[in-house]
Amino acid sequence: MKASSRLKAILACALTGAAAARAETPPPKPPPFEVEEATIAGVHAAMQSGQLTCRALVDAYLHRIAAYDKNGPGVNAIVTVNPEAAKLADELDRRFAQSGFTGPLHCVPMIVKDNFETAGLQTSNGALVFEGYLPREDATQVARAKAAGAIVLAKSNMAEWAFSPVETVSSILPGYTKNPYALDRVTAGSSGGTAAAVAASFGLVGFGSDTGDSIRGPSSHQALAGIRSTMGLTSRAGVFPLNLRADIAGPITRTVEDMAVMFQVIAGEDPRDPVTAAARSHPTPDYRKSLDRNGLKGVRIGVLRQAYERPSTDPEIVALFHAALEDLKRQGAIIVDPATVEGFASFPNPWAGPQCMGFKYDLNQFLAARAGQIQAADLAAVIKSEKFHPSVAKHLEDAEKAPVNGPDSDACKADDAYRAKMREAVSKTMDTSKLDAFVYPTWSNPPRLIGDLNTPGGDNSQIFSPMTGFPAVNVPMGYSRGGLLPIGMTFFGRAWADADLIKYAYAYEQATHHRRPPASTPPLR
Repeated sequence: MKASSRLKAILACALTGAAAARAETPPPKPPPFEVEEATIAGVHAAMQSGQLTCRALVDAYLHRIAAYDKNGPGVNAIVTVNPEAAKLADELDRRFAQSGFTGPLHCVPMIVKDNFETAGLQTSNGALVFEGYLPREDATQVARAKAAGAIVLAKSNMAEWAFSPVETVSSILPGYTKNPYALDRVTAGSSGGTAAAVAASFGLVGFGSDTGDSIRGPSSHQALAGIRSTMGLTSRAGVFPLNLRADIAGPITRTVEDMAVMFQVIAGEDPRDPVTAAARSHPTPDYRKSLDRNGLKGVRIGVLRQAYERPSTDPEIVALFHAALEDLKRQGAIIVDPATVEGFASFPNPWAGPQCMGFKYDLNQFLAARAGQIQAADLAAVIKSEKFHPSVAKHLEDAEKAPVNGPDSDACKADDAYRAKMREAVSKTMDTSKLDAFVYPTWSNPPRLIGDLNTPGGDNSQIFSPMTGFPAVNVPMGYSRGGLLPIGMTFFGRAWADADLIKYAYAYEQATHHRRPPASTPPLR
């Protein structure tokens, strides 16, 4: 054989061998899915590509809870882990293999505040007196999320009875829930457990409730997105009440997009909550259309100084807010500063004098409807049990001593008049100044040190949205104290303008990207 022929044969053999080797070498495995800061869309894309299973996602979150909630930094956000979570994940994987996604929340592991009734899982409202209470059915929002494919991964700690807007401590879970951005700081309340867990990536999304602050405040303190809806747009059925005239329940998430996806699932009329009958005349829009990066162009936004200016307001918060206003301008917003609600300073104190219905009335109605299922028949029985945190004793006792002011009482008539006056004043300001929304810092001060009850709290959320029933959305605005402590900004607007507020918050979020994960709960390797 000639040399040239032998060379050709050798080359042919080598090429054949290389091709065979390539055929035998398996393709490289995709990198492991990173659950830290994961989004619903990211999870679903990874499942479609084969990179992720529901079981692997649930296991990853359970590992993070085991490593960081009671161990390591000891965030102390979780009261109960769902023992069926892995089994539910396996079932969702089976169904996905057969027919694809089961719904818009397919395999979304949720952290649920412990005042939402959750079938088969302890629901305590943060109080030792309700230890062991296993509801027969889910709160409406939990039921709707499950129907859309979500998994209740864990129940989260809360300020007992949802009383405190500042800190998260209860009698059902020993110790405070810590802010994962600074472990010596509060989470705000009362949904601080949900917010801390979502911020630390113990789950994909969360549910909280908000009577005066408790979705927006914890969202602000933990660099999250949270929405307090228009009164009547979302159901409170199955959520322990604090004051049904102001109670709202809804999502707390790491991104505005995830907030919108969750909101789409839970919004709308619910026969179990009569207040939602108002939603019948306001068809639920497609909130995904609010996810517009250019959503601030030409929008007129008023600076609601009355919400945040006080002698104790922290100058650093004001500086961050002024920077945020410049960011809004760069996105095409027209800033009206100030946008003053006329006559607000002369409004009476809404908490002075007898309260309309309120905690005692609403709680006793809630417990009576669950007679035979729950451990205390009424507020008097709760107090007699002494199974509650000492810090709430006076609040409970004062509520029990108060008169039962039903819906037809003089106190309720006065409350109706006050709320109508607030709605009229806010709407008039928006009409006169042609405003699409207001903005203000969600809190005027950074998160307090745990145990500090002397320095200013700074909560700006108790009046405008709760007293009007108009919606408000929190979005991360930056960080104070050397870039350590999260600060949020609130968009506040007209009734049924929830989709618009989501649009403004999304456009701002996408332009600034202030959200970052806490250093105390890094990725597990």
